[in-house]
Amino acid sequence: MRALVSVSDKTGVVDFARGLNQLGVEIYSTGGTKKALEGAGVPVHSVGELTNFPEILDGRVKTLHPGVHAGILARRDVPDHLSQLAEKGMVAIDLVAVNLYPFVQTIAKEGTTLEEALENIDIGGPTMIRSAAKNFPHVIVVVDPADYQPVLEKLRTGEIGTEERKKLAEKAFQHVASYDTAIASYLRPEGKNFPPEMTIALRKLQDLSYGENPHQEAAFYIEEAVAEEPGIARTTQLSGRELSFNNILDLDAASSVAQDFSPPTIAIIKHNNPCGLACHEDLAQAYRRALAGDPVSAFGGIVASNRPLDLAIAQEIDKSHFDAIIAPGYDADALKLLQRKRDLRLIELGAVAKQAPHALDFRRVGGGFLLQTPDFIAEDVSLRPVTQRQPTPEEERDLLFAWRAAMHVKSNAIVLVKDLALLGMGAGQPSRVDSVEIALKKAGDRARGSVLGSDAFFPFPDGVELAAKGGITAIIQPGGSIRDEEVIAAANKHDVAMVFTGRRHFRH
Repeated sequence: MRALVSVSDKTGVVDFARGLNQLGVEIYSTGGTKKALEGAGVPVHSVGELTNFPEILDGRVKTLHPGVHAGILARRDVPDHLSQLAEKGMVAIDLVAVNLYPFVQTIAKEGTTLEEALENIDIGGPTMIRSAAKNFPHVIVVVDPADYQPVLEKLRTGEIGTEERKKLAEKAFQHVASYDTAIASYLRPEGKNFPPEMTIALRKLQDLSYGENPHQEAAFYIEEAVAEEPGIARTTQLSGRELSFNNILDLDAASSVAQDFSPPTIAIIKHNNPCGLACHEDLAQAYRRALAGDPVSAFGGIVASNRPLDLAIAQEIDKSHFDAIIAPGYDADALKLLQRKRDLRLIELGAVAKQAPHALDFRRVGGGFLLQTPDFIAEDVSLRPVTQRQPTPEEERDLLFAWRAAMHVKSNAIVLVKDLALLGMGAGQPSRVDSVEIALKKAGDRARGSVLGSDAFFPFPDGVELAAKGGITAIIQPGGSIRDEEVIAAANKHDVAMVFTGRRHFRH
């Protein structure tokens, strides 16, 4: 039996090769892998012995040769294939262990040049992997160091069966496909988000106990193209129960809301909507104000902070029941206090989790996907007053807060805000006026003197009439309705200040 072993990631390769050698396998290798095996005392032959041809072009061509690929691709059940190998003085290769140049890791480094990226595109490796995977009934292909020991154990106790070989081949083809996807993504011109063909490379982070409901299977995958960028997939769980499918969705939403605000901010998420949200220089006070927005809905929700948590806020959080907390960090006293609740999931976000500007949002529909660039609000929102009364400085501050908050609420979205705190929220209603009614009901008497943010225009004046009746003093909305004049007239009638932004923020 012969094996070709040539790996960029050398994790476990010496022990694997030593195990193969002990089984009587003849090993061939190249470059750095060959040196590593020789240095460890593992007998190894040069690939040049298979090709009778030296490496050329600074190593760019060393395995792209019939002496390698004929030995991999020859079918053992076709006598003519074997006779052709013998006629040409070639030998069959029965195992290929290859992984690829670190292209993704290279382009993730700051300052990587195009030349450096191109030099880390592997050509011979993927070709050998594909050849071996194509001929998996006769050739064992290994691309993952985690498979070294299982393969050795199977070889020690007997032959590796067809189904196991097929699984290894499937992993091999996917490995190459993900690699090619990363290269294509890197080479895609900036701003060209929607090419004629596109693949998405995903790597499984973990299996989940179930999906949105117990009868649904689920797993969590990382998108390889943005694998090094901060986000919910690159957090650390410090304590608590295992994360569920719904936990991850809510943690992502909670962190996105909190990180979207520059001042110290606390967001409380329930079913992917912010039911509590507040900014304050005193983070514990921001939490108290966020919780006051809707303490009933907050029960069992997710708390997110855009600042590390200290003992003062931990003591406040400890008074209520939450499923999880996510923050950039926890001081020792805060962590000790919060970890007393064994089921409470404590998540540390190592870096700001704002979505990368070139990342795309994917939405599954029957038979395909919808893709879009991420929604965002610029730091310098342009406000166009359209009513007789313009907002006061305090109202304008709260309107800008409301505008940013509304973007994170399911449409039709209505938020009521006072002193940089969410007082009431109406989400996901078919009718915008229904969302206004719900927001007013949530806020109660606190609605009087607050401002209102709407993610899209008011199609009729009824929503404004209802808001004014509830005590709203100022409104921010995109504008653009054919009934804008009627809506503005309703605001003027009740001395409500209104500003247009010219941009909507639907979140379906």
